[in-house]
Amino acid sequence: MTATRLVHLSDLHFGAYVDLEQIAALERLLPEQAAAAIVISGDLSQRARHGEFQRALAFVELCRRIAPTLPIPGNHDVRWWASPFGLRGQGPKYRHYRRYFGDVLGPVLEVPGAVIVGTVSAHGLASGSVTWNPRDLTVKGHLARQEVMRAGAVFGGANPEACRVLALHHNVLRGQISNRWGLARPQEAQRRLVECGAELILCGHDHQEAVGRLDGGTVVATAGTHTFMTRGKRPSVFNLIDLDSGAITVYPMKWTGSSFEPGELTRYERR
Repeated sequence: MTATRLVHLSDLHFGAYVDLEQIAALERLLPEQAAAAIVISGDLSQRARHGEFQRALAFVELCRRIAPTLPIPGNHDVRWWASPFGLRGQGPKYRHYRRYFGDVLGPVLEVPGAVIVGTVSAHGLASGSVTWNPRDLTVKGHLARQEVMRAGAVFGGANPEACRVLALHHNVLRGQISNRWGLARPQEAQRRLVECGAELILCGHDHQEAVGRLDGGTVVATAGTHTFMTRGKRPSVFNLIDLDSGAITVYPMKWTGSSFEPGELTRYERR
């Protein structure tokens, strides 16, 4: 199996906090990566406003000229106030996002060496995301059982040699600095993600990069943010990920203030 390269970005937050220097650097760097696909795991906007989505769409269109690109919504892309707890249905929450990025919130992308399933964990103020912590009311996410079952069905029908990649917005691993989970009922969510057959999970939300494994198998790669709002004022990070028949290798690309430079890689054997 020839190595397949994925670019994993997250939390661009076009709006008040985006670092436009980083965006310009990404626009110069991405064409050089020979990527098979680009995954953007949510929070393309800051407040789900039209102008923010328009600038995000311009960036996504540039990515699409480089490689097939899969964006998914994050909690900042959801106009939850338009339908709290789904009182007016699910449509109003995602109307702005869908106008710019299409009706399908959880797209599927197949490229040589990988099948990538986008899933929706960002629901805003929703019963499945509520916890006892009032700070979580519109921030936490949840993965509905049917979303995980849909991903499992796609993985079950994929080429056996293809790496099974699941993308969601909320961090699956507990944040190192924030000490916070992105998903409500995180242990249950982790179990479902392992059971659906995902080999690699791509997520964001926590504004700090991380790499780890679930149950000694499924690899989780969390990307940072391209804003000034990083955890602990750490450098922003996106991920380059190489997939081959034997391993998943994650290269964190760290912002130095003028360019992105590779950090220490993490390599896991595929199971």
